[in-house]
Amino acid sequence: MSLYNFKKIAVVPTAKDFIDIIFSKTQRKTPTVVHKQYKITRIRSFYTRKVKFSQQSFHDRLTQILTEFPKLDDVHPFYADLMNVLYDKDHYKLALGQINTARHLIDNVAKDYVRLMKYGDSLYRCKQLKRAALGRMATIMKRQGSNLTYLEQVRQHLARLPSIDPYTRTIIICGFPNVGKSSFINKITRADVEVQPYAFTTKSLYVGHTDYKYLRWQVIDTPGILDHSLEERNVIEMQAVTALAHLRACILYFMDLSEQCGHTLDDQVKLFESIKPLFANKPLIVVANKTDIVKLDELPKDRRAVLKEIEEDSELTVLEMSTVTDLGVMEVKTEACEKLLSYRVDQKMRTKKVDGVLNRLHVALPKARDSKVRAPCIPEAVLAKKIQTAEKKKRKLERDIEIEEGDDYVLDLNKEYKEIPEEERYDIIPEIWEGHNVADYIDPDIFNKLEELEREEEIRDETGMYVVPKIELDDTIKEIKKLALQIRHKKAIIKDEARINKQSRKPVMPRTAGAKVRDRSVSKLREDMENLGVDMSNTEEAHFTKTKPRARSVGPPVKKMRMEVSSSGSTTVTKKTPNKNRSLSRTPRNELGVKDAIMKKKLAKIAHRAIAKKVGRMGLKGEADRFIGTKMPRHLFAGKRGVGKTDRR
Repeated sequence: MSLYNFKKIAVVPTAKDFIDIIFSKTQRKTPTVVHKQYKITRIRSFYTRKVKFSQQSFHDRLTQILTEFPKLDDVHPFYADLMNVLYDKDHYKLALGQINTARHLIDNVAKDYVRLMKYGDSLYRCKQLKRAALGRMATIMKRQGSNLTYLEQVRQHLARLPSIDPYTRTIIICGFPNVGKSSFINKITRADVEVQPYAFTTKSLYVGHTDYKYLRWQVIDTPGILDHSLEERNVIEMQAVTALAHLRACILYFMDLSEQCGHTLDDQVKLFESIKPLFANKPLIVVANKTDIVKLDELPKDRRAVLKEIEEDSELTVLEMSTVTDLGVMEVKTEACEKLLSYRVDQKMRTKKVDGVLNRLHVALPKARDSKVRAPCIPEAVLAKKIQTAEKKKRKLERDIEIEEGDDYVLDLNKEYKEIPEEERYDIIPEIWEGHNVADYIDPDIFNKLEELEREEEIRDETGMYVVPKIELDDTIKEIKKLALQIRHKKAIIKDEARINKQSRKPVMPRTAGAKVRDRSVSKLREDMENLGVDMSNTEEAHFTKTKPRARSVGPPVKKMRMEVSSSGSTTVTKKTPNKNRSLSRTPRNELGVKDAIMKKKLAKIAHRAIAKKVGRMGLKGEADRFIGTKMPRHLFAGKRGVGKTDRR
């Protein structure tokens, strides 16, 4: 039963388990690493997220409890009174109200501490605010321990209650204890209610289901009721009273004619009279049970006189039955179902909805005029018109057309485009290129226009429109051209010089590696350079054969050659002397930027301390060891944990 399915209510944990579940979830679902080197905004958001996540988890879980537990004002009066009898509605409402208050308090705590955390200026303060917020939430939940325990007990008891639908067809069995109620429900339904020869064997409501006229019927077995005032009745009896008062059902009042239940017929009639107001406006059947021992007709006159008022009541039906011999069991079931059906129909007929339906209905019953048989007939014209209309309405399918035409059939989908005008239905869709319709840019006279343009261009060429006029150069432009030539020449020389100096740093080819006959010499080089117009007068002491040594090699500095261009255009080669003030060896890295020996000594101490910290405290192998260990043992926070393992949070 979906409306009152109390078995689906989630388990309500204890206060301690509640706190452990929420905080464990917070630790697993939110980031766990933060450093004081982070920006303060990042630190604030880290701890704010923890507080907000915890608050939302508490809020969702408490909301689930409040929504899943039934509200006494919303459920059927039968369930409201039943819960009042079993659990005390004031205590129940108070427990749910306390849970609702705790939810609001937790929301306010989170709101206040998130506001304070916006002004946290360090990791320590933000962490302390987070701890304070979670601590206050935990304190609020600890105070709800008794309410959570009570609600869990209510949930367990609700789950054990039978699923009773207060709106379906129902038969309620009531009477003194031990008069045969449970035996009857076991006979007509599949319910297995305990039957014992002593009073109050049935201590709660039991539900069974039976079928009659292809309909499902709900049969409720109630605990026995004793004849005393309402205030003196216990919880077991009040369950029966609640069912009798609030469920629209057929009532079966059982009486024990043999008086083996321990109560006389007078007591049973008195109980019937005392609870008769609960049967108002409900179909009622009095069942005289245990007729296998004593039948109704076999009763003495004084005891039969006790039942006289019940038998004379026109609204009551008295039936005899024996659950031992099955005598009258099915008759009682049939009579109860028929009475309830007619009662439910009468109730529906009294509603306002029926009037609207009955006003639209009229059943005509023709009366016979004579003895002639007048069979119903339909005129032939009407039948022919019906057939014609049916043929028109029948739509011709594409498959039918295909069968008719055979091999000549061609699938034509364009005919179904009813929204497009018929003259445009078979138009070829133009090609679209880059979102534009190509057909929009096609001119039918394009080729004629192209010929006209080509003719115009030929005429322009013939008339000399595109001929570039010759410009006479003056002295200024000639001088500019000469300077530009010298600049280009100078650039080429710089490139050659760079290439020569670059080649001089390459490994020197040994003399023995080449040809045996040397075709190169200093005199030949000097002669070639003089032929090219280079002044070689100051190059007697130039060592042309000496190559430039590699960097950081010991020896005299290399003399670089430099070519210079004079204003007349002639080129001279000069020696480039090295800078004698510069040291050949590079400064060590640990002395770069060091002013004096004191600073050098201080830096050495700092470096020693840093290395000692890495080796000693961090467990690294040395300065170059970049290993970063796992800061949070993730495996300790993943998955489910057993009891007593929350200390690692």
